Amino acid sequence: MNRRDFLGASAAGGAAFAQQAPQVRRTPEAVSNEKPNIIWVFGDQHRAQALSCAGDPNARTPNIDNLAELGVTFTNAVAGYPLCCPFRGSLLSGVYPHKAVPGHEYAMPDGQKTVAHAFNDAGYRTAYFGKWHVGGWHERDGRAAMFITDPAKRGGFETWSGYENNNSQWDSWVHGGQGKDAFHYRLPGFETDALSDLMIQYIKERGQEQKQARAKGGTAKPFFAALSVQPPHDPYVAPEEFLTRYNPRQLHMRDNVPNIPRVQEKARREAAGYYAMIENLDHNFGRIRKALEESGLGFNTHIVFFSDHGDMHGSQGMFRKTNPFEESIRIPFIIGGEIPRYEGRKNGRFPAVLNHVDIAPTTLGLCGIKKPDWMQGSDLSHHRLNKPAAGPEPDSAYLQLVIPTGHPDSINAAYRGLVTKDGWKYTCFENRGWLMFNLNEDPLEQANLAQNNLYRAERKKLIARLKQWVNDTGDKFDVPAE
Repeated sequence: MNRRDFLGASAAGGAAFAQQAPQVRRTPEAVSNEKPNIIWVFGDQHRAQALSCAGDPNARTPNIDNLAELGVTFTNAVAGYPLCCPFRGSLLSGVYPHKAVPGHEYAMPDGQKTVAHAFNDAGYRTAYFGKWHVGGWHERDGRAAMFITDPAKRGGFETWSGYENNNSQWDSWVHGGQGKDAFHYRLPGFETDALSDLMIQYIKERGQEQKQARAKGGTAKPFFAALSVQPPHDPYVAPEEFLTRYNPRQLHMRDNVPNIPRVQEKARREAAGYYAMIENLDHNFGRIRKALEESGLGFNTHIVFFSDHGDMHGSQGMFRKTNPFEESIRIPFIIGGEIPRYEGRKNGRFPAVLNHVDIAPTTLGLCGIKKPDWMQGSDLSHHRLNKPAAGPEPDSAYLQLVIPTGHPDSINAAYRGLVTKDGWKYTCFENRGWLMFNLNEDPLEQANLAQNNLYRAERKKLIARLKQWVNDTGDKFDVPAE
């Protein structure tokens, strides 16, 4: 996407949001002494490329585009372990998967502290809505939507209304509370719509609480709230008003989707539902931003939009996730909100490398909270706050598949790898090289250089850095000698 096209898409996004959002605002001075609120909004399998502001001609995402226009986009954000459970374990804990959640349907370790504990200690209210998937339930033992997460294993969130896993977006259940206050019920309608309703209600309650405290000359507790929805994860279905807008035959497939009939047919069929789900998510994202404005919280709330990993949709002839290709590991990561217009905060697109373990420290940093000692990730909030960095930035992101799933359309051998800030990617199986790409000249990963000795010197550098990642994180893996 060229600059003119990008700015045009951003402007369209801004106009769309301006039509939805009411002009109910407080001045920045009115909130200058209050701690900022912060929310996460993230979907499942939403790859970074699938946004109109990222140049995808299929995507209709005006509200997310508007957030990107007013905020900071991390163009090198990755899911270092592109699978739901391991990503979420690292997201919540700031700890690498081999020390947190090493594989599919593994539980977060007993006693593991999370980002919610850090916010609780800083005097914040904390809330989580939606998909959890770190409780350790195995689908072979029954449907995960019926599994009740032990209250002691809900990550320390003050308010928690979620579910372990669910692959049926029209039949989604949530539970929470405990004892006589426990609940478990079926969400009305489509999952993203209903979960967004829960977040919006929570925002309204916090807005009223903060308004009442302010009227008395005080301040209410700030809040950190997370919304985790299953879409655009398969099955690729959406409300009819969105689904009918996407004709599989008219979609633009990425150039690395091979012209093989069975691949093209499946990719197009599934992508139609995928983009409908994304547009529905964008619609609900606009509703959430509107609720922040109407509740008087717009000037003092950071909004972080991201995903847990991507989806191949036929690229390289592959589907789903777990592999280290760009469509699988690259995630959208945007920090925005109304407050960035003030107090010197930065906007734009930045190539800083951000991995799953960096999200919790960065979220805390946005609120002026130092990351706890147990977190292994880096705080990259300075890219938004226009402040000095809290420490050295990562020069690369560590990629892992610790325990293969055995699922179809998955890579079923453990691997390790890295992607660097200067555009190189290297991955290997134990004692055996696999993939190496120069993403600057080959963003679609069509020329594998792993066995090409013309690039031997660069390969040796990447292998040395990968070995350092293995050692620094306390991982165990036999990286090839060269």
